[in-house]
Amino acid sequence: MTKIYSRFAPWFYKYKYFWVLLLLSVNVSAAPDPNPKNALRTSFNQPINYKYVTSANIKEATDQVIAETRVSLARIYAIPKGKHTFNNTMLAADDFNDKIASVFWSINILANASPDSAIRKQAQRSLETISKYRNEIGLDEKLYQAVKAFSLTPEAKTLTGGRKKMVKEQVEQYERNGFTLSGEKRQQLKGMNDNITKLELTFSNNIATYKDHLLVSEANMKGLPEDFIKSRKKEGDQYIINLDGPAYTTFMKFAESDQARRELFIKYNNRAADKNVDVLQQLLVARQKKAKHLGYPTYAAYLTAERMAKTPETVWNFENNLIAKVKQKAQADLNELLGVKRAHLNNPAITSLNPWENAFYNNLLMKQKYQVDEEKIKEYLALDNVLSGLFQTTQQLFGIKYEEVKNASVWHPDVRMFEVKQNGATLGRFYLDLHPRDDKFTHAACSPIRFGKQYSQGYQIPTAALICNFNAPTEGKPALLTHSQAVTFFHEFGHVLHSILAKTELAGQTAMAVKWDFVEAPSQIFENWVWNYDVLKLFARHYKTGEVMSQTMYQKMWEARNVGSGLAASAQIFYGILDMTLHDKYDPAGPKSTTEVLKEVQNSVMLFPYLEGTHLQASFGHLTGYGASVYGYMWSKVYAEDMFSVFEKNGVMDPKTGMRYRNSILANGSSRDELEMVKEFLGREPNQEAFFKSLGL
Repeated sequence: MTKIYSRFAPWFYKYKYFWVLLLLSVNVSAAPDPNPKNALRTSFNQPINYKYVTSANIKEATDQVIAETRVSLARIYAIPKGKHTFNNTMLAADDFNDKIASVFWSINILANASPDSAIRKQAQRSLETISKYRNEIGLDEKLYQAVKAFSLTPEAKTLTGGRKKMVKEQVEQYERNGFTLSGEKRQQLKGMNDNITKLELTFSNNIATYKDHLLVSEANMKGLPEDFIKSRKKEGDQYIINLDGPAYTTFMKFAESDQARRELFIKYNNRAADKNVDVLQQLLVARQKKAKHLGYPTYAAYLTAERMAKTPETVWNFENNLIAKVKQKAQADLNELLGVKRAHLNNPAITSLNPWENAFYNNLLMKQKYQVDEEKIKEYLALDNVLSGLFQTTQQLFGIKYEEVKNASVWHPDVRMFEVKQNGATLGRFYLDLHPRDDKFTHAACSPIRFGKQYSQGYQIPTAALICNFNAPTEGKPALLTHSQAVTFFHEFGHVLHSILAKTELAGQTAMAVKWDFVEAPSQIFENWVWNYDVLKLFARHYKTGEVMSQTMYQKMWEARNVGSGLAASAQIFYGILDMTLHDKYDPAGPKSTTEVLKEVQNSVMLFPYLEGTHLQASFGHLTGYGASVYGYMWSKVYAEDMFSVFEKNGVMDPKTGMRYRNSILANGSSRDELEMVKEFLGREPNQEAFFKSLGL
C-alpha cells in the first residue's frame, strides 16, 4: 500500500480549499520575490539550490514567509467596504498562499530525505511552525469577512469555471471550519487545531525516526536471494535485517525460517509502538473533540462531508459491499495457500495460516503451481530499463519528452532531476530519489515541491519529487525490481504526471487538491500498463543478455495476476475499516484501547488472525493525512479501472486516448468536479464492472 503527499504533510489536504485563503497579497499575480542569499528561495521558475541548503536557510525562509504574510494581511484588511474584487482578494490569496506553500513543501522533502540530521530537525520544526501559523490565519475574522464580502458582490455572481468553484468552496470551507462559531469558540478551535497539528507531526516523525532491526544467523538466511544476502550489513557473524520496505518484503517472501519471519513480523508491526500508541490515542481524542466542537457527531462525519462519499454511511455501505463481494475469493485464496503449507510441511492436518506465512507460501504457490518465479522475472526488470519504459509509454501517450538535468543541485548524490518538455518548452520538473538509506522515508511516495500557477511573468513550472526505496545495485548487478515494485514505480509516477500536467490558473486548484477519495485514481490507473505485454516488451529485457521477456513468461504472470487478489482486497478493506472505525465508531475517551479495536477489526475482516503483542496502528502512517479517508484507495480504484477500460478498448498506447485523458482528467487538477471529469472522459456514467474484473471477481 503506497501513499501520497499526506504522509509528508497532512494539513494540506485537510484544508485543501481553506489553505488558499490563508495568505493575501496586494501584488496581484506577482510571483514570489526571490532571495538570492537563501538557497531555498530562488528566482521565478529556477530550481531550488538543494545542494547548498542549510538549517539556517530553512529557519530564515520560514521566518521570512510568515513576516511577509503579516504585512500583506494588514494591507488586505485595509481594503474599503465595497472594493473587494477577485483580483485583490481571491487571486491575491492564491498568490500569497503559493509562496508559503512553496516554502513548506521545499522544506518537507528535506525533513524526509536529507542525509543531514541538523537539516532534518530544523525542517521538522519549521513544518510545525508553518502549520501552526496556518491555524492562526485560518481563523482570522477579518480575513473571513473580506472573502465573504467579495462572495456577495455582483462580480462574484458572474464568475464561471474554476474561479466560481474556488469562491463557493472557500466560503463553505471557512464556515464548516469555525466561522459559524463565536469568537471565543473560534479561539478554542485554534488551540484544538494547534494540538492536532503537533500530534500529527509527532506521529509521523516517530515512524520516520524509529530504529530497530532483526539479527539473523547464517542458517536462517536460507532461501533468500544471493544479492539480498550480499547487500546486508553484519553485526559479528549475524546479518542485520532492518525494517525498510524492500528488506522486510524480501525477507518475508523468501526466508525459509518460520521463526525468523515471525520475529521480523512482530518487529515490523511494532514500529514506533513505544510512543505512537499513546500519541494516536491523544490524536483521536483531539479530532473527536474538534468534530463535536464544529457540530459533527464524529471526525469521520466532519471529513467525509467534503469528500465524494459525503457521509460515513456511504463509506460503510461501500466497505460492507466489498466484504461481501470478496469473501468467497479470499477464502479460495486461503485454501490454496493452506494446500501449499500442508505439502511443504508434509502435514495434512494443518488448518490455519499465520500472517507472517502469507508472503512465503504465496511465493511457493506462484512458483510451484503457476511457474512464476519472481527472482527470474527480476532479471528482466533492471531499474534503468523500467524507467526507460515508463518514459517511452508516457511520452507517447501524452506528447511530452523527458530530459535529465546534468549536475543538478540535489539533496543527496543519488538524486536525479528531470525536466518535462513539450515543443521545446519546459512544462515541469521532477526529482527521483529511488534507493534506501539511513534516515530516509522508508516507503514509496510522491510529494509536490512547487505548484503550477499562472503569474504575470508566465506559468510557474510545477515541481514534484518521487521518493522510493528500491534495492540499490550490487557488485556486478544493476538494481533489479520485482514486478510488484515496477507496478509501484508506475503508480507513483502517475502522481508525478498529475502534478506536472495539471494546467490550472490557480495554485489552490492544483492536482493535489482533488477530493481525497479520488486522488489515487490517476496513479492507480497506471499500474495497468505494467501488466500489458506490448508495454513490457519496450523495457523488460534480461540485464545480462538483453533478451526480451518471452510471451510464455508473460502469459504465466498474467494467468497468475489474481492469485491472492481476494486476500489482498481484504487487506485493503481492513485498512479502510480500521480507519473508519477509529474515526466513526470508537470512543477514544472510553476504556477500550486502539489495540483492542485493531484486534476486533482484523479478526472480523481478515482471514489471518490478529497476533497478540503487535500494534500495527502505531506505524499506520495513513492515520494522519488519510484519517477517515483510507477507504479512498478502493473508492478511487473503481474510477481508475473504469477509465482504464477506455484504453483497453482503444489501445493502451493510443495517443488520442492518452491526450483525451490528459485533457479531461490531468489538466484540470481540481478546477472541476471530479465526477464530471470522469464522465466526460468515459462518455457515460461510471460503473464498477472493470473494478470487480480487476479483482478477479
